Amino acid sequence: MSSLNKAMVIGRLGQDPEVRYTQSNTAVATLSVATTERYKDRNGELQENTEWHRIVAWGRLAEICQQYLKKGSLAYFEGPIQTREWEDKDGQKRYTTEIKALNMQMLDSRGSGGGGQSGQSSNQKPAGTVEIDDSFDDMDDDLPF
Repeated sequence: MSSLNKAMVIGRLGQDPEVRYTQSNTAVATLSVATTERYKDRNGELQENTEWHRIVAWGRLAEICQQYLKKGSLAYFEGPIQTREWEDKDGQKRYTTEIKALNMQMLDSRGSGGGGQSGQSSNQKPAGTVEIDDSFDDMDDDLPF
């Protein structure tokens, strides 16, 4: 393999997705996603470091983000990191680095109010849901370790 450009981020949206449309009527969603690292420092005190990531989704994925995600939603995003150059109002060159979302998965539990609602009735399961077989509860617990 000669190279790989792939970012995977799980975080919470800092604001509702912002959706615009190109001249050719293609949806473009811009999302701000926070990831937080928690650790204990040398003194044993809990420290927190939050990083903000700019995520851009295109087409149908942008529309899905707009429809189902909102501020505070927990989601997984995957795609390449890209840097774009643009000019501001004063003609100055500016650069922005972002993750171009090719995949997104909503991670909020249903009914938590975090944007994971998909409009399905309560007896339907969202795509990608795995059922847990709890028939193992009846097994003996006489394991040798």
